[in-house]
Amino acid sequence: MAGRGDPPEGTPEGLPGGEDEYRSVVFDEAFVRAAHLQEFSARERMGEYAQAVRSRPSAWEGRSSSRQAILLVLLILLAFGTAIYLGVRNPYQPPVDQRAEPLRTTVVPLAPKGPVAGGVPDRLFDNSPVAEYRTGAAGINLPVAGRTTHFAESQVVTALSIAKDYLVASSLQPDVLSGATVRPARLLLDPDQLEQFDRSVETPADDGRHALAGWLVRFDPRQVVLADPAVRVQGTLRFEETSPDTLDVTADHTYTYAVRPAGQGAGPVGAASLFTVHREVHFRFDREDLRMHRAELVTSTAEVGPQACGADTTGSVKPLLAGASAPEAGGPVVTDPYATGRPAAPSLCGALAPSAQPSL
Repeated sequence: MAGRGDPPEGTPEGLPGGEDEYRSVVFDEAFVRAAHLQEFSARERMGEYAQAVRSRPSAWEGRSSSRQAILLVLLILLAFGTAIYLGVRNPYQPPVDQRAEPLRTTVVPLAPKGPVAGGVPDRLFDNSPVAEYRTGAAGINLPVAGRTTHFAESQVVTALSIAKDYLVASSLQPDVLSGATVRPARLLLDPDQLEQFDRSVETPADDGRHALAGWLVRFDPRQVVLADPAVRVQGTLRFEETSPDTLDVTADHTYTYAVRPAGQGAGPVGAASLFTVHREVHFRFDREDLRMHRAELVTSTAEVGPQACGADTTGSVKPLLAGASAPEAGGPVVTDPYATGRPAAPSLCGALAPSAQPSL
């Protein structure tokens, strides 16, 4: 009996479609997988724009994709390893924080040629070179800042701001001026200079390293107090890049204080007098100083007067008060503390220029 798929007479011999025609072709599984075209099913061909066949990825394409993926992973690992190696071995890494050098200090008393002028503070200010000076921190103006070769404009502004903060803390803070504290100035110093600063506060010495007047302005409250808390200030701030890793700021300012003897209350007319401090402070900042908002002081020169030449200049400043005269004349160099932008007096004691005194 013939099978269900065969004609009743069997398959005719010699006609196309017979078994003999495809007997040599073997459609095994490997042949089917290697085919580049695959016929869609009847359901898939029912779509309006359906194609009759679709391409099949060859085994070589599959292996190629796998190799490309492996190669990409290897390239990523190689780049990552190279970055780590260069990060460890790179000779151009940012420099580490540089150790601050000790501050070099110079304090020059300026002795008057005659008696110190006295009067009420407002009148003294109005009849002296400080008549047009600003009061307090307003007298310390920041210059127009710009970028340098290796420092951005924002870093320059930061350096100038830190320098101003230190000048205010060390020259204008009432508690610092009266000797009640040194903390506002100390907080702004590079940690490498704190030991030197503390020694200058506790045991000042005239050795070019530990004069307290090189760090800040302090009056002995047992002898002198401020007759007017409004200090008159004027001067300049300059900046320059001194190396790829350091930025320097030079502050050149004159501070004028109205002072009177301690324990005198409001005092009679003529009890107040003017005392002038011309400070030139050279600051240095590395990148860590800028980040931590701190300063390194390189040099500090202070010309102070009227003050007697024989007075101790290592600790608190010692003004000659209204009506007092210097026991001896100052040095041969006549110095005007209001003239900024000039070298400091080279002598151990200078002569206070008459023009620096109020004209009453």
